[in-house]
Amino acid sequence: MAPPAGQFRPGRYFAFFVVIAAALYSLVFFTGGGDPTPKLGIDLKGGTRVTLTARTPDGSDPSRDQLQQAREIIQNRVNGIGVSGAEVVLDGSNVVITVPGQEGEQAKTLGQTAKLGIRKVIAVQPAGAAPGQQQGQQQPGEGSGEQGGQGDPGTEPPAEEGAGGAPESGEPAPTSAGGGSAPEARQQDDGNGADTDEVAQRIQQAKQVRQNPELIPADPSDQREVQAAQRAQQRAMSQLSCAPGRIDPLTGNDDPNRPLVACGDDGAQKYVLGPVFLQGTQIETASAVYDSQQGNGWVVNLSFNDRGGRIWADFTSANVGERAAFVLDTEVVSAPSINQAIAGGDTQIYGDFGQAEAQNLADVLKYGSLPLSFDSSDATTVSATLGLATLEAGLIAGAVGLALVFVYCLFYYRILGVLTVLSLALSAMIIYAVLVLLGRWIGYTLDIAGVVGFIVAIGVTADSFVVYFERLKDEMREGRTFRSAVPRGWVKARRTILASDAVMFLAAVVLYVLAVGEVKGFAFTLGLSTVLDLIVVFLITHPLVALVAKSKKLSSPRLSGLGAVQRIGSSRRTANRLGTAVKEA
Repeated sequence: MAPPAGQFRPGRYFAFFVVIAAALYSLVFFTGGGDPTPKLGIDLKGGTRVTLTARTPDGSDPSRDQLQQAREIIQNRVNGIGVSGAEVVLDGSNVVITVPGQEGEQAKTLGQTAKLGIRKVIAVQPAGAAPGQQQGQQQPGEGSGEQGGQGDPGTEPPAEEGAGGAPESGEPAPTSAGGGSAPEARQQDDGNGADTDEVAQRIQQAKQVRQNPELIPADPSDQREVQAAQRAQQRAMSQLSCAPGRIDPLTGNDDPNRPLVACGDDGAQKYVLGPVFLQGTQIETASAVYDSQQGNGWVVNLSFNDRGGRIWADFTSANVGERAAFVLDTEVVSAPSINQAIAGGDTQIYGDFGQAEAQNLADVLKYGSLPLSFDSSDATTVSATLGLATLEAGLIAGAVGLALVFVYCLFYYRILGVLTVLSLALSAMIIYAVLVLLGRWIGYTLDIAGVVGFIVAIGVTADSFVVYFERLKDEMREGRTFRSAVPRGWVKARRTILASDAVMFLAAVVLYVLAVGEVKGFAFTLGLSTVLDLIVVFLITHPLVALVAKSKKLSSPRLSGLGAVQRIGSSRRTANRLGTAVKEA
């Protein structure tokens, strides 16, 4: 038996809903900052979206580590374009690049495989040093890690070498004296980006200065060539900014056959490097291990394939005491010294590493030149005008759908239809706050597919109301009053609503897992709306109906629209009484 209507306290449910709404809007307006509006996708505000599908040479699925490393590399390349607000996210086995505005054409060419190369270090200079303070690689106190044969401890290096972009010393990386005039010193926060011609011009200018063949003298015994090379090195270093947040137009665009002037990943040093003598694709594996036997702490064990091992052995035997730089897309991730000739290719890199730093460096070396290539499975460019028109069309469609639902409910259910309109309005209020917060917390962007999901959800929510109201009518047809039918009808309707929403939510989850791109946005908003539908039905619609049932004025047949079913119920009650009287007689 259902409990009597008097035991139900709608005020508690309303209070709980008010608490939820107040908490959400407090987070919207008083935390996180920014505009209290949802983030819009490029199909609504304009921009370029490129979906890159990863593939391996043997056709197997790429690992999550490979995809994550690829995402970070492509993110650095997108930043190199100089467009603010760009995003790179993983979507299953796809990498999705989103560039707002009209400056995203370069994003369509960023899917080339990352380039990890090994270059000889010619000279090193602290990033904050004035021009002319250049140091050779043998100067003390440079703080590079050291590299030797497997198990060879070498000498303990100073605490600077690391991976992951953080200086070991903990000091901020100073800005180059001449960084402001460099082509790559363009600020990221101008919001305008750079068009294709500007990007090409900046790449060409950077190559002329930072990949000038004169950076290395052709004849080291010719003093004039040596002096000319030193002047070229000083000029290139003075024009290179290693400040945090820098933009490097050579990211992914450098020439491996030319010298290169580059920054370290921590921004603390500038390097003059020789041409690439060994490609990162020759690295077979890299792993971070704790070296307890030699007392070196966390180290990175590195192995090359046969061809790479021979090249590495020849280079190390000819350059003992020199340094080799591992360069990922024009950024030096490690520049260890060579303690001895290394035969066989098995190498150990050690320094003042922590576990996370060693693992990060191992991942970069292992996946820096991925055995992955990317196919551009989708590339969409939407103008801001078209995006605005699409948004307006979506809002109009949603408004028309809401209006039709409202008219139908008011015509068919009367006072219950008013409750439907109020419940949908409160549901929209909650959805809006959730969209704003999801945009801030997880970067969720509302696109046209998401708008479609919300429009479909209007029907799902209205269907819950219809189920409840029809259950009320069924109870009243059996002879119960409106007030007594509410708790009994709710118990039966609740099971149907929960089952229906559970099926809808599971369908949305499956679609979200299997789909990619815009279809995933549709599935996300459909699932989100289904969950919020339950909150509204349980905390708003049911309590409101219970309040109406307790009011003599509001529950009158004229306002409730239940006069017909009340008459049927009354006739059935009369017939039941007569039947009982006849039976007793």
